[in-house]
Amino acid sequence: MSNFNSTLLDNAHRLHFIGIGGSGMFPLVQILAARGYSITGSDVNEGSIIDTERKMGIEVFMGHKAENIANADLIVYSAAISPSNPELQEANRLGIPAVERSVLLGYITRLYPNSICIAGTHGKTSASAMMTQVFEMAGKDPAAVIGGKLPLIDGYGKNGTGREIIVESCEYARTFLHLAPSISVLLNIDADHLEYYGNMENLKEAFYRFCLLTTDTVVANADDENTCSVIHNLNRHICTFGIKNNADYNAVNISEYRPGFFSFDVVSQQNPITHIELNIPGYHHIYNALAVCSVAHLCKIPSHWIEEGIKTFHGAGRRFEILGEVNGITIIDDYAHHPTEIEATLKAAKELQFNQVWAVFQPYTYSRTEMLLDDFAKVLPIADHVVVTKIMGGRETAENYTVKAEDLTAKIPNSTCVQTFEEAKDFVLSHAKKGDLVLTLGCGDIYKAAHLMLK
Repeated sequence: MSNFNSTLLDNAHRLHFIGIGGSGMFPLVQILAARGYSITGSDVNEGSIIDTERKMGIEVFMGHKAENIANADLIVYSAAISPSNPELQEANRLGIPAVERSVLLGYITRLYPNSICIAGTHGKTSASAMMTQVFEMAGKDPAAVIGGKLPLIDGYGKNGTGREIIVESCEYARTFLHLAPSISVLLNIDADHLEYYGNMENLKEAFYRFCLLTTDTVVANADDENTCSVIHNLNRHICTFGIKNNADYNAVNISEYRPGFFSFDVVSQQNPITHIELNIPGYHHIYNALAVCSVAHLCKIPSHWIEEGIKTFHGAGRRFEILGEVNGITIIDDYAHHPTEIEATLKAAKELQFNQVWAVFQPYTYSRTEMLLDDFAKVLPIADHVVVTKIMGGRETAENYTVKAEDLTAKIPNSTCVQTFEEAKDFVLSHAKKGDLVLTLGCGDIYKAAHLMLK
């Protein structure tokens, strides 16, 4: 798939971004604007990202119209843009090249001597944000493209003057095969996006091809069975991290220094590297931190900066993000949308000292809900109370599927199904008590329910 066009930006001076207000587009805009490209864009909603872009001197049009692309040498569009978009149609008519965002991101990774591309079914955003924090605090001034907002840089990424670019690398529709990693990171491989891949073998094959793009080192989780099968016999330099299995970097002396929060020592071939204290809850974050430690150590970042960067990392946006408190009830929002992620997040929540944990879950896509229904039904009851909203179709339409949110609540004792976020808010706030934790879960727009509760 990596039909990379090395001349993509050679003759392009004026770039037009369709969907320029998206969090995935903004870091690319920042990087290319800093390199002297003239940029315009369009979107359908105003927002804080567009405000910032306008302050950078970028002309942003509201609404998509054919005339918006006048004088552009290259059109960049997000995956959400339909082929019938008038600006895409006009580009086609005028013969102006148009590329999807992930293709341009692949080109951008080639602009930096050291591209660190972080892949995996779970944990990509947290690990990418944590990695950026470590490199930034160590004075490396990396460029970054992250799927969540990192408070330290107040954004979803940044332009950097350093040698590194840190990229969250998404496996959906094989988009990570456009990238050019010098260091690739494999956090884990789990059954997800099977509506696209069909089966686990195809998914693993995509990760294998991603690893083959690596020019320097593949950093991989030695405790993850699917990851191990992908790197087995891989003709690349491999560095491993783990807790249970012997690896190049191991976490030892793991302890819970306060409920839900872990500390540990990192050793390499029995040699001490650094001591880590996590300020994000959940055992699963030990793996994310280990991946960051491994890469940072390979890149010769001093141990005290690794320790300090991770210790001061309090999470990325929508990753166990504490939004506030209402009537003594704590509201936290999390992006978890796959059973494995939900299990890890709810276990972390239960470790904290709250009276009761409420899970308010929005299933995302009919195919995933249908395929993983029993798995969702198994993990959601880790919470004391479960509320399920209607399924958000995303790129799918309800007519093609029979599955409903009620099919999930039917499998979970004492759970509740609601149709709207307003109903979710009313139900939770009339039943939850002071000292409880309410956790909104999902990769759609369930965070709106959390914000309604806070209002």
